[in-house]
Amino acid sequence: MSIRTLVVDDDAHVAGVHREFVERTPGFVPVGVVHRGAEALGAIAAGGVDLVLLDLYLPDVHGLEVCRRLQAGQGERPDVIAVTAARDVATVHRAVGHGVVQYLVKPFSYATFRDKLERYAAFRSTVSAGAREADQGAVDALLGGLRGSSLPTLPKGLSRPTYDLVAKALQGTEGERSAVEVADACGISRVTARRYLEHLVGEGRAELSMRYGSSGRPEHRYGWVR
Repeated sequence: MSIRTLVVDDDAHVAGVHREFVERTPGFVPVGVVHRGAEALGAIAAGGVDLVLLDLYLPDVHGLEVCRRLQAGQGERPDVIAVTAARDVATVHRAVGHGVVQYLVKPFSYATFRDKLERYAAFRSTVSAGAREADQGAVDALLGGLRGSSLPTLPKGLSRPTYDLVAKALQGTEGERSAVEVADACGISRVTARRYLEHLVGEGRAELSMRYGSSGRPEHRYGWVR
């Protein structure tokens, strides 16, 4: 049975993208998109929601307050994955204290999104399997699987959000791009873009080619491996 997912984000365009991401992920189905905290609480109270993808910066009620009200209420309590640009440690700590099971920092690629949802689905399946007790090793494996990541660890100095931005810039382009073009698309420096592009080449996710112009100096061109 598909996990019924409510998307909550004040930005209509971003909410639409997240809905599309849900539709692309096997085992999940979007059941609604809302843009305010009160609308989210109303949709949850109406029933039929298993999981909430919750932006924290909402125009009427902060996302953490939405979580608090869900915990204090008597009705359905769907699981919550925070999907937010808030990355300060205090907010993450408060989110965990309010029952948030996963935390996705914007911006991110579909690969990151899918990884988090698949880990949540595996956790949910294990919890629903009927086992009444677990030893320490099983508990550690259960929580480690939920909160971990199957995505490769990045070298020191590279961040996952920027990595996802650069990867998305290549994925969304037919053909090849230069480091300058990628930098402009992502709003980062050419040097930074080239570091990430070279890392993607090293991973085998992108490929490098040379284009020779009239000056005789080759231009590095990068394309996504499809």
